[in-house]
Amino acid sequence: MQATDTFTDVIQAHLQSRAETDSLFAETLKKANKNIKDCITYILNTVKSSGRNGFDDEEVFGMAIHYYDEDDIKAGRDINCKVVVNHSIATMDKVLADRPQEKVETKKVMKKQPLIVNQSSLF
Repeated sequence: MQATDTFTDVIQAHLQSRAETDSLFAETLKKANKNIKDCITYILNTVKSSGRNGFDDEEVFGMAIHYYDEDDIKAGRDINCKVVVNHSIATMDKVLADRPQEKVETKKVMKKQPLIVNQSSLF
């Protein structure tokens, strides 16, 4: 795996935050056959197979949660790629703290305005 430490840290922070508020997921996160390295590998393989170049935070976090929820999911092979993270862990803490209000507002904005991303391929 060649994902940046920042990408791994953001995913890990989100998973830990979710585990703090969801006791069922906290147990899921402790599964012996799961780890953050394979979680990141799974995300990268899922992104690559989609053929898309950009993902919303919630989509990526959803992939991480899906990896931990499913017992028989395979991470796939290691991928050497560049991952762009649009915020730091400190920013992530603020986003998680403000999530309920921002989540609703973001959905309203996204429905009204198309998202245009000029970004080169991650793969």
